[in-house]
Amino acid sequence: MVNFALLKDLGLDEQNAGKEVRETFKDLDENQVGELLQSRGKDFTNGAMLKGKVVNIRGDDVVVEIGLKSEGTLSLSREFDEPGDVEVGDEVVVLLEQVESDQGLIQISKRKADRIRGWETIVTTKKEGDPISGKVTRKIKGGLLVDIGVPVFLPASQVDIRRPADIGEFIGRVIDAEILKIDQERRNIVISRRKLLERQRGEAKQKFFDDLKVGELRKGVVKNIADFGAFVDLGGVDGLLHITDLSWGRVNHPGDVVKVDQEIEVLVLRVDRAREKIALGLKQKQPSPWEQVDQKYLPGMRLKGTVTTIMAYGAFVKLEDGVEGLVHISEMSWTKRINHPGEVLSVGEEVEVVVLEVNAAKQEISLGIKQTELNPWTVLAEKYPNGTVITGTVCNITNYGAFIEIEEGIDGMLHISDITWTRKITHPAEILHKGDQVRCVVLGVDREKNRVSLGIKQLTEDPWLHAIPTNYHPGMIVKGKVTKITNFGVFVELEPGLEGLLHISELSDQKVAAPQDVVKIDDEVEVKILRVDLENRKIGLSLKRAQGGSDPEPIPPAKKYRGGLEGS
Repeated sequence: MVNFALLKDLGLDEQNAGKEVRETFKDLDENQVGELLQSRGKDFTNGAMLKGKVVNIRGDDVVVEIGLKSEGTLSLSREFDEPGDVEVGDEVVVLLEQVESDQGLIQISKRKADRIRGWETIVTTKKEGDPISGKVTRKIKGGLLVDIGVPVFLPASQVDIRRPADIGEFIGRVIDAEILKIDQERRNIVISRRKLLERQRGEAKQKFFDDLKVGELRKGVVKNIADFGAFVDLGGVDGLLHITDLSWGRVNHPGDVVKVDQEIEVLVLRVDRAREKIALGLKQKQPSPWEQVDQKYLPGMRLKGTVTTIMAYGAFVKLEDGVEGLVHISEMSWTKRINHPGEVLSVGEEVEVVVLEVNAAKQEISLGIKQTELNPWTVLAEKYPNGTVITGTVCNITNYGAFIEIEEGIDGMLHISDITWTRKITHPAEILHKGDQVRCVVLGVDREKNRVSLGIKQLTEDPWLHAIPTNYHPGMIVKGKVTKITNFGVFVELEPGLEGLLHISELSDQKVAAPQDVVKIDDEVEVKILRVDLENRKIGLSLKRAQGGSDPEPIPPAKKYRGGLEGS
C-alpha cells in the first residue's frame, strides 16, 4: 500500500493527490514511488539541479522549498548577487549538494547552480572569438577575474591596448571582451578586452578613412605638440598639423599657436590610406596673403616692416601677417663692408625698406635698405675725377693689391701693378702695411661695379720712358746691391726702385747649384748689363761677364731672353 506520508515528503498533498494519484501509487512501495517520480522528471540525487521557491527570509537565511520533507537554506549574502532584490515567492534554481547531512538538513547552493547553468549556456552558445560582457570581480595573480555567468580569466596583458599602471582600477566595472580560449576539460575560459578594442579600433579606423575626404573641414582635439607640428585626434585617428601649415605668418614653435587638449577645426590636406597618415592645415582655412602680393607690392615702393629673423646672408622683414621679404646683406649699405647682418639690424627692430623684386609664385620678395638713401657712388665720379690726388689709409691688404679708404665707407683698389714702376714685388706687404697713410692718384671710377681704381706709381713719371734708356745700356759695367735671391737667380738693385735680374747661369763660368753659394743678400756686386728690354721693363745682368768672362752671343731683338729676362 502507498505510504501517503511519503507523498507529503515528495511534495504531494494527500487531499489534493486525487483519484489518479491514488490509483497510480496504491500498489507501490516507497522505493517504487521514488523511482516513478524520478522517471517523471524529479531527481533528488546529490548533484541534481532543482527548481525551488523562496518561502521565508530570516536574517541572512533564505529558506527554499524544493519538494522534499525539509526545506533548504541559502545564505542571502553569499548566494545572491543582489541580496536586496530577494523576496518571498521568488523562484530559484539550486544545486542539491546533499539530501540529508549529518545534522539532518538538506544542503543546496544557488551560486553553484548558477555557475553550472552559466557554463552550460556559454559552451553551448559561445565559441572562441565571440564577444562577451561581464563584471570585473577581483584582482588575481596575473590578471583579473570577470563574471560572465561563470568566473573567467582576463590576463593583465589583455586588459587594454596599452597596459594600465594599475589593473585594479577595473574592479567593479562591467567590460566588453572577446573569448580567447575555452578549455572544457578544465572548465576554464580566457578572455581579452584588448583584442576586442583592437578589432573595434581597426573597424572604426577603416570606416573613418573610407569617409575621409581631402578638402573637408574636421573638428579635432590637440593631443601632442612637437617641434615640427601638432598631432590632432580626429576621433580615434591622429592627423599631423605641420608647423608650416599652422599660420601664413612665421611660427617659431607650434605651442605658440595651439595648446594640448584644445579643440580646433582643421582642413584635410592629404590622406595616405596605405600608410594611414593624414596631413592637416589650419592656415588654409583663410586665403593666402600671397595671392595678390604682386599687385600690392610693386618694385620701388617704400615700406616699413619689422625684422623677424637674422641669418648670415641677410634679414627677413615682416611686411604683414604671412608676408615677409628678404634684405640681402649686400642690400644693407652702399659703402659699409658688413660681415654679418647682426652688425646693423636686430630682431624686432622696425626698418624702412624698398621693394626690389617680387616673385609671387615662389613667395619671395627682395627688399633693400640702402636704397632708402642716396647712392654715394652716383656722385663719386664727379667728386673724384680721373687724375685726382688723394691721401688715404690702407685698410686691407691682399695678394693682388691693397684697399685704400678714401672717405668713410668708400674704398679704392690699389693694384700691385700700380704700386711701383721699377721694383719687382711679389706681395703688396713688401711695401705697404695696414694703417699706412699713402698718396694715390685716381685712375678711374666704375659706377656700375662701385669701384675706384688707384695708383701710386702714376704720381711720378715713368722712368722707363726717359731715365732708364738714357742711363743704362747693354755692355755697361755697373754696381748694385743684392736684394732678393730666388732659385733661378738674383735681383740686384741698381738704384732706388730699379732692379735687374742676374740669372743663375750668369753668376759664374762654373755650374752653380744655388745662387746663395755665390752671393748673399746685401752684397755689393759689379755686374755687366746684357740687355735693356723697354717693352717688358726688364734689365738682364751678368756677374761672370763683368769679371772678364766671354761675352754671350748677341740675342736678336725679337727673341725673348730665357731665364734672366723671363724670370724677372
